[in-house]
Amino acid sequence: MNSKTSKLRLPKKVLILGSGALKIGEAGEFDYSGSQAIKALKEEGIEVVLINPNIATNQTSKGLADKIYFLPVTPFFVEKVIEKEKPDGLLLSFGGQTALNCGVALKSSGVLRKNDVEVLGTPVASIEKTEDRALFNKELNKIKVNVPRSFACTTVGAAVKAAKKIGYPVLVRAAYALGGKGSGFAADEKELNELLALSFAFSSQVLVEENLKGWKEVEYEIVRDAKDNCITVCNMENFDPLGIHTGESIVVAPSQTLSNEEYHKLREIGIKVIRHLGIVGECNIQYALDPESEEYRVIEVNARLSRSSALASKATGYPLAYVAAKLALGYSLPELRNAITGVTTACFEPALDYVALKIPRWDLDKFRKVSHNITSEMKSVGEIMALGRSFEEVMQKGLRMLQIGMLGLTENERLNLDTDNLKKQIAEPTPKRALAVADALAKNWTIEEIHKLSGIDPWFLGKLNNIVEMSEKLRKEDLDEDLMLSAKKYGFSDKQIALATKQEENQIRQKRKRMGIEPYVKQIDTMAAEYPAKTNYLYLTYHATEHDIDFVSKKKRAMVLGSGAYCIGSSVEFDWCSVNAIKTLDKYGYETIMVNYNPETVSTDYDTCDKLYFDELSLERVLDIYELESPDGMIISVGGQIPNNLVMKLDAANVNIFGTEAKNIDRAENRHKFSQMLDDIGVDQPRWKDFATTDLAFKFADEVGYPVLVRPSYVLSGAAMAVAQNEESLQAYLAKAAKISKDAPVVITKFEMGAKEIEIDAVAQDGELVIYAIAEHVEQAGVHSGDATIVLPPQKLYLETVKRIRMATKKIAKALNISGPFNIQFLAVNNEIKVIECNLRSSRSFPFSSKVTGYNFIEIATEAMLGKAKKQAYRTVDLDHVGVKAPQFSFSRLKGADPVLSVEMASTGEVACFGDDLHEAFLKAMISTGFKIPKEKRVLISIGKIEDKADFLQAARKLELMGYKLHATSGTADLFRENGIKVSTVHKADSGEKPDFAEVIANGKVDWVINIPRNYSHEEMTTGYAIRRLTIDNNIPLTTNVQVAKLMVDTLEHYGEEDLKIEPWCNY
Repeated sequence: MNSKTSKLRLPKKVLILGSGALKIGEAGEFDYSGSQAIKALKEEGIEVVLINPNIATNQTSKGLADKIYFLPVTPFFVEKVIEKEKPDGLLLSFGGQTALNCGVALKSSGVLRKNDVEVLGTPVASIEKTEDRALFNKELNKIKVNVPRSFACTTVGAAVKAAKKIGYPVLVRAAYALGGKGSGFAADEKELNELLALSFAFSSQVLVEENLKGWKEVEYEIVRDAKDNCITVCNMENFDPLGIHTGESIVVAPSQTLSNEEYHKLREIGIKVIRHLGIVGECNIQYALDPESEEYRVIEVNARLSRSSALASKATGYPLAYVAAKLALGYSLPELRNAITGVTTACFEPALDYVALKIPRWDLDKFRKVSHNITSEMKSVGEIMALGRSFEEVMQKGLRMLQIGMLGLTENERLNLDTDNLKKQIAEPTPKRALAVADALAKNWTIEEIHKLSGIDPWFLGKLNNIVEMSEKLRKEDLDEDLMLSAKKYGFSDKQIALATKQEENQIRQKRKRMGIEPYVKQIDTMAAEYPAKTNYLYLTYHATEHDIDFVSKKKRAMVLGSGAYCIGSSVEFDWCSVNAIKTLDKYGYETIMVNYNPETVSTDYDTCDKLYFDELSLERVLDIYELESPDGMIISVGGQIPNNLVMKLDAANVNIFGTEAKNIDRAENRHKFSQMLDDIGVDQPRWKDFATTDLAFKFADEVGYPVLVRPSYVLSGAAMAVAQNEESLQAYLAKAAKISKDAPVVITKFEMGAKEIEIDAVAQDGELVIYAIAEHVEQAGVHSGDATIVLPPQKLYLETVKRIRMATKKIAKALNISGPFNIQFLAVNNEIKVIECNLRSSRSFPFSSKVTGYNFIEIATEAMLGKAKKQAYRTVDLDHVGVKAPQFSFSRLKGADPVLSVEMASTGEVACFGDDLHEAFLKAMISTGFKIPKEKRVLISIGKIEDKADFLQAARKLELMGYKLHATSGTADLFRENGIKVSTVHKADSGEKPDFAEVIANGKVDWVINIPRNYSHEEMTTGYAIRRLTIDNNIPLTTNVQVAKLMVDTLEHYGEEDLKIEPWCNY
């Protein structure tokens, strides 16, 4: 957006606060908004300083901000950076709730005034009016706008009184929280008291409000400048009625069921509210609308960019974050040009001639004991956006995009639906509710019945019914041209049609092409064709008769497949990889074509690539695009496992894949072929065998001795991977693993106890190693590498071990003739190394390895795939600094989940910090993920295994010397006492003795809990589980791994918060 030169006094230096690690409720959307803000400021010649410890993001890369601090986004560290950098301005609305809360704290403690720093954009006073419920309701009453009846309470007593006044059921929520943390519905006083205990652990103010479950939920994204110009950019409607968090709901833009009157009424109220609150920049306003009358309530206003704004921005092609950053500098809307269309000003409301649908991605199966009900608290880890010309089309596209094994709304096999209990499945929102509705429709339930149970608008149910009826038609009638086209318009994939008509996917594709039925490429045209569009946002649809673009190009072309929805195990790090691959291709003169459908990402931004296909990463769609664009080649190794899983099929369809050949990728992914190859080239590995039958599996496990590791081929982030301690648990796991991969057998490996885990990220060209980085895990083997604390360069490895790892890596690269990125995981036992696995794609640690060593591994990998990587000496082993990557868990959001680490991945994000030594980097990283240094120095220790107890003795002694007061459960306490360590015993809850651990934790008598479980299985309700869950629910730091606990004790011996250096990345 080129701005007309107006007489603005621009700040010289601006500090932007990022959102830290990706967590539930605060995910990749803030990478996208922060990156846009940095670009907007750089265009004005402003120096930009960023604080964000999330190493996997695009905004923390070279070439954007002038200085980056990988430090915790907390008032303590931000104040230190302000004192050092002396910025004029501060931006708070681009880093989610983390940045907002931090900014509000700095304002109220006087730090900003003392250092003469101005908050740009929405003033803090306005932010407080939207965050503090009592103030918010007061302001809206002044302008006669309806809000839910509610009371802001600071004590349990007040909350119980409030509930009596309003009448049960009531909604309870914590103020200043993100993603509805600490909220829920209470039907009576008992439930209310349980909820209040949780809410007050996260916030000092709790809201009790009237229950509007069943009303429609509608959102508007509104932009306002300092001169009071105000426009609505997008309105959206939730498919699910009110009662669940909007981040958990299926959302459609523009709204489909509002009458013209309702639409304009809510739009006008929205503009009135935003003007009254004095918000500058972008915000979103949420309404509840009673479907029976015209009653409405304003539920909340977010005075910052939210996840809805990422969606709205991608759905309309209006660069919200970019505009918001310019407005914060004082520009007005008519002065800004719309950067996407290039023809209109930013003061123009988009109109859509297509439908955008968002569906959240949950990963609840990764957790044991977690509730699958969706509530007012967020649990989803990512989202997708589908574009099309009908609701049926986007609904089916969207369900496939989630990549959880659905083929659409119908023709799904075995999705573990409890069909006998359909009523409950429809009445209670769960991730699979849409499928339960489809099931009921197929059983001829009426739309009215389903509407009564679910509260979902009959209009949506009618559309789902169309899909179900089409599926019936496909089963019964002959597949002629009319039926084929109608089915494609309703979003049926070739595979779905094949299943319904009992044919093969490829037969349907051939038949469809013979009929001349092909999808057309459409541009996102936000002017509904009133002005010429210049966008590069594209999607494919069958509701069309011509293409919006032509496919001629003077340049070479390359296609890159993105990573799809963020989920546990595949997150923003692969977006960083995709974006860097695109940048490198661009540098080598390629026209770049991106395929991805995740609205939270930088890869789907308007200025990242030449053409963006916002569409499915399915074989069918990728081939559709490949055939239309006919590029010179395709990169599939930077988007994680989703593109990787297509490799054999794409190769069979004669797609030219850049980099390592498909047959070699298969040799690494297929456990059997890979292990055989290692034996052939003489590289050691743990004893393994693959099985198609169970009795042989038991025999092998007995032979090598338990515990053993069970896992399927072609997996990302250890899905259905587990450690079996005995025959019984092995039997249970085999049942699980066998379901996951039909074509591939299950592999059983000897699980090495007490081994160290080491990984190497590397790039090879034509089988020759080009660059590598070796990192070690703090935790011993048995913790998934995505959940491990990782140190680079390694601090505790022998040179001999490093050499052996390098030799083995060279052998593997040669045997597989690798060109491009790869990652190998090793076990080290007494200086012997064994290979656990090898991925011929970029791994989740690539951004970490790149930023710690200062070499961009993806740039080098992309060059290697093009055959242009330069051979030179890279220094990655003996660095003068240390980087530590720590996982971010979101257990506090997942009610009931056991917060313990295992071979299945559970973390939602990561941070990484730098230091002069291991301890400094480790402490910075741990604080970044929410660890609080114990102020009162009271620790509760409970350790299961005798070996671990003995292992921790020395650390316990150190704690005592540092003046810590130790509490321990009986077994641990006895051992400490025998060894002369002073400790007070804490009893089990049912022992009848006092004090028991529940009161010690719940009454805040300890400020750190170390609980080391006995083994890696956790099916039973044990004391340990109760301790861990209580700790999380009371917001107390929890450590469940003995190596991490020992390292933390050593660290606290060397460093306090005051001792940590405040240095930008460029100084390391």
